[in-house]
Amino acid sequence: MMLEMVMADLKTQVIVVGGGHAGYEAALASARMGVKTTLVTLDRSQIGRLPCNPAVGGIAKSHLVSEVDSMGGEIAKNADFTGVQYRMLNTRKGPAVQSNRIQCDKIAYPLRIQEVLKNQANLSLIDDMVTSIDTHNGKIKSITTRSYGTIYANCIVICTGTFLRGRVLIGTQSIAEGRMGEESSESLSESFQSFGFSLARLKTGTPPRIHSDSIAYDRIDEQPGEDPPPLFSYDAKQLRKNSEKEMFHVEQSKLIPWIPGDRQLSCYLTHTNPQTHQIIADHLHESAMYGGMIEGTGVRYCPSIEDKIVKFSGRDAHHVFIEPEGRNNVRLYPNGTSNSLPEEVQLKMIRSIVGMEQAEMIRPGYAIEYDFADPTQLFHSLETKKVENLFFAGQLNGTTGYEEASAQGFVAGVNAACKVLGKSEFTLSRNESYIGVLIDDLVTKGTDEPYRMFTSRSEHRLTLRQDNAPYRLYEKASRLQILNKDRLLVTKYQMDSIKKEVQRLEKTFSGGKSLAQLLRQPGNTYDALPASLRECEDEDVMRQVEIEVKYAGYIKRERERIETAQKQESWRIPIGFDYDSVGGLRAESLEKLKRVLPENLGQAGRISGVIPSDVALLSVAIKKLEMVLSADTST
Repeated sequence: MMLEMVMADLKTQVIVVGGGHAGYEAALASARMGVKTTLVTLDRSQIGRLPCNPAVGGIAKSHLVSEVDSMGGEIAKNADFTGVQYRMLNTRKGPAVQSNRIQCDKIAYPLRIQEVLKNQANLSLIDDMVTSIDTHNGKIKSITTRSYGTIYANCIVICTGTFLRGRVLIGTQSIAEGRMGEESSESLSESFQSFGFSLARLKTGTPPRIHSDSIAYDRIDEQPGEDPPPLFSYDAKQLRKNSEKEMFHVEQSKLIPWIPGDRQLSCYLTHTNPQTHQIIADHLHESAMYGGMIEGTGVRYCPSIEDKIVKFSGRDAHHVFIEPEGRNNVRLYPNGTSNSLPEEVQLKMIRSIVGMEQAEMIRPGYAIEYDFADPTQLFHSLETKKVENLFFAGQLNGTTGYEEASAQGFVAGVNAACKVLGKSEFTLSRNESYIGVLIDDLVTKGTDEPYRMFTSRSEHRLTLRQDNAPYRLYEKASRLQILNKDRLLVTKYQMDSIKKEVQRLEKTFSGGKSLAQLLRQPGNTYDALPASLRECEDEDVMRQVEIEVKYAGYIKRERERIETAQKQESWRIPIGFDYDSVGGLRAESLEKLKRVLPENLGQAGRISGVIPSDVALLSVAIKKLEMVLSADTST
């Protein structure tokens, strides 16, 4: 009887493994859709940590954050409510590449997300190590944990970050840790491999941390935040507008009051120099990266300081951004000095930089190497192709960054819940979102290095902006019903207002020109129109109207290209399609099509090595198959 009671307690509908940014988004999305969800993590006090730079957003990454927020995710609100500096990047460029970036309080950020999880209905937390996944007839059945044993579930979302056979490396030291001071997961990789999953190694790293009182601030350049602060989330904007404070619990009884954007802290800029570079060069053989300790591929677009001086040997200086880790935190993050050198060499290197001559190092930087799974083993829903009802999200799929992880976690959590509820899968195309670009790139092309989002990865940057995420994803958000109805009503009202105002500007004339023509003139803004002819007061609506009018021709052409692309996406490739039966396919294309198993012709055409003539042959074969199936059905 006691055993039966224990087993009953260890049943759930969705299990999420891992409490990083993919994990908390997956768990919240699933629970908010009304599904009984259990988040299993090694230590709940570490959920939502910012182990590297405590910043959210940046170029293209902010698009992912805004899209997650527009559908009911949490990363945007968490950044807004725990930020210590707020900036808008690329303000001198067009709206397509403008991006928010928020420097967050490293202590407050995880505390707030933990409070959100604790108060979320349908969600339970378990502190444990997952050692294996278990299946029955190719479908997920349960997980096995070190302490609780077997936990049964309908669907499982794996969000293990850098913990699969993680190794922290400092000089010649190699420690089995998923992050410094945290136990790695050693046996789960073997479980995945037993089901035929292909795993490989990747590498990332982090800089040392410096004591804030040991920096000569008068010798380096100050970079203050912006006022008013650019915020991500609707909720934070409303609170700031009304000067209301969000209160969240810390340590059971203590409350933290927070108005988004208040009491901002400055960041600072300095540079490396030839002396810095010489120190690194002299000890390059002692670094884990160049000393032969690391086999995994590092992040191309966020290289270690060792990589910078080797690959950019002609440069005398590199930027070092000194960023605070919080209001009541003495740690500084010297962004740009990520390395895996011995600790004593790191200190010497840091002290060679202007303004840091007396720097006290609180913790050394380190590299970390870990297992990841080839993402071409996934469908666009992030469900694995090898095991039904098993989903992968985050760094496990070869990405880097909190934002990429959160986006995947949200999609995987939603789709796990959809499976439980018997609903159709939830996917986002690259024509409608940056999340769609991210996932399509991963599952179609795969990656052999940590994947990072850039605006250049999107073919439709002008229509997929950060600022219009709530409007272009309104239908998706309405389907999910994670956002509250009031928020959806506001978005719908704004969409209608934008459309009506654009039409009115085209039809209303002043001085022989339409208001739209006046607005298109260089330097003009909506506020510059005659006061008596302005009817809009909502700042969000005004911005959208300005962009829609000023870039009307470009937006029209881009939307036409999207319609063309959508036609190819509508050509579904039947499950189990026999690629060997398609005559004329090149050997390379045949091998890659059989490995990736694209879901439609559009995806097939984006597979590296598959050329247009292969897609044409494939379309003919699919059309013939459809005709045969149609004839069989009619008879």
